[in-house]
Amino acid sequence: MPSITDVERVLHHIRVKLYPNYLPKVEGAYIARTDSDKTLSMEEVCAIMKTRAGFTGKLEDLIDYVHQYNDEVAYQLCDGFAVNNGYYSIYPNIGGTFNSVNEAHNQAKNPISFRFGIRSGLRKLIDKISVDITGLADTSGWIDKFTDTDENSVNTLYTAGDQFVIHGHKLKIAGDDPGVGLYFVPVDDPSKAVKVSRIAKNTPTEIIGIAPKTEWVENHIEIRTQYAGSGTTLKTPRVITSSFVLEEA
Repeated sequence: MPSITDVERVLHHIRVKLYPNYLPKVEGAYIARTDSDKTLSMEEVCAIMKTRAGFTGKLEDLIDYVHQYNDEVAYQLCDGFAVNNGYYSIYPNIGGTFNSVNEAHNQAKNPISFRFGIRSGLRKLIDKISVDITGLADTSGWIDKFTDTDENSVNTLYTAGDQFVIHGHKLKIAGDDPGVGLYFVPVDDPSKAVKVSRIAKNTPTEIIGIAPKTEWVENHIEIRTQYAGSGTTLKTPRVITSSFVLEEA
């Protein structure tokens, strides 16, 4: 039976599902992935501050202040400053290499990106998190990771025209059904799904392509395929949807 101290320590819960472990040189039968398809917007977090945390000011003012703060943070980042809010830091990063001190910066060779680092405020909360295993995930196929290689971002955002890499299980796009393909699907209007027209690599564990533009901020990744993991294809496509939401930059 947990003690009173143990109960007080657990303030947060993260739900996860277990997936078969196919990672090389990693022991254990399963790996855990968060079981959530919801990404909170800044406006939603502000509304929660009002209802849960008891913020006493006007919600409209709070949203406006946070917008102004975020805009100023972005401005300072673009001037080369790192920003630390006590929970995480954000800092600009220049990729690639230079051959001499006189070589000019080239965005294609030395892409600019922004990286995040966890700070002490967030580290201290880790001990107060309980992980709840909700069961085994659907193993007929899943998307594990989406990487925008130009932005160096994982499962968070992408820019139309950038190269992306998707990793997962039983992903391969196959079949003659007209609906088969890889789609970027707007969360607020799935009927406006955009099919990826440029795919460079298509295997059961990895798909590489060029991201399309959807004109919507939040999007799921959706793979519609008749691939069954063997030489025989399915009669109708199965759908694999990302558990995470991507933001179109």
